[in-house]
Amino acid sequence: MHGYNGRSIQSGPGALAVPTVGGRRTRARQSGGATRAGSDQRPLRALITGFGGFVGPHLAAELRAEGGCELWGTVYQEDEGSRARAAAFGCRLRAVDLRRPEDCLSLLREVRPDWIFHLAAQSSVAQSWQEPWPTLEANVRMQLSLLEALRDLGTAASDRAGGPRLVIASSNEVYGLAPTPTDEGAPLAPRNPYAVSKLAQELLADQCARAWGLDLVRVRPFSHIGPGQDARFVAASFARQVAEVEAGLREPVVRVGDLSARRDFSDVRDIVRGYRLAAEHGRAGRVYNLGRGEAVAVADLLQHFAARSHRPLAIEVDPERLRPADLPLTLCDASLAAAELGWRPRFTLTETLDAVLDDWRARVAAAPPPAGERLTRTG
Repeated sequence: MHGYNGRSIQSGPGALAVPTVGGRRTRARQSGGATRAGSDQRPLRALITGFGGFVGPHLAAELRAEGGCELWGTVYQEDEGSRARAAAFGCRLRAVDLRRPEDCLSLLREVRPDWIFHLAAQSSVAQSWQEPWPTLEANVRMQLSLLEALRDLGTAASDRAGGPRLVIASSNEVYGLAPTPTDEGAPLAPRNPYAVSKLAQELLADQCARAWGLDLVRVRPFSHIGPGQDARFVAASFARQVAEVEAGLREPVVRVGDLSARRDFSDVRDIVRGYRLAAEHGRAGRVYNLGRGEAVAVADLLQHFAARSHRPLAIEVDPERLRPADLPLTLCDASLAAAELGWRPRFTLTETLDAVLDDWRARVAAAPPPAGERLTRTG
């Protein structure tokens, strides 16, 4: 079996000398790192909610490498892993229950961010079917709390005319069975509880931004994968199983769900670059799709991992991995992001899948099982 050979697409133009946000000057890029407009020229401050998730550390790496931002992040509960990841990027971590408006307001008063990237969410479609109300409650409540805190913050900080820019991470799942390739004007018809929660987040954000004068940009990333993703998601699930088979921790069988679905998969490192560019160059009130513009069958991902495996594998369908209502095809039209943000993907899918497998091999090797649980190698 052969791995999928994605096309390598060069990135768009580099950052302008003086990026603009919503038509207003926000910061100048200097050799010493990103700074905001203002008398003291302190570094631009970026707050990442949900820093402890899959995307947060990648976004921190992007902001640190490209802008030299002063980084802050939120987690629901601090642990050794989140503290270590935050320390790696010089990110100041805060444990905050974002469902509480008063806690959000205290956070914003402390941080005084210039950019807010709202990533915090229950992000698993499969889990949303198992826990629909907790998914809706958490995602919508966190969004509303943050919006209310921004409203209450008002214009007290005179050095941030218009308040901080808020980048809302939504999802292509809000489109449901939309025509493909799907652009931002496609009808919105979510087909699972997670998608409903993301659309509710978007609608709240848009309405509150209009009513309260908030500086808001929404992004709708299509499926994104990469190092650090947990095994609830398809590419990471395959890679983990292959790595465990190679390590002798399980029988040489990969358990799968529906392999026929075709998805527009992007590298998470490309997606977070889109988030940064949306903060820098996006027009207030806009929605931007982010995706490669290529649909790949889930079976192709499995074939790629099987071809890279050090051991032969069998495939077994697991009914518990099948979703009640799945999308047979997703295909992104990201032409608006290309035109207005200068965003295009850089990583090929082959590069991304190899990075996912290498990541899981390292994680499996770093966490050996208790004595007596390793299977005897048979090949």
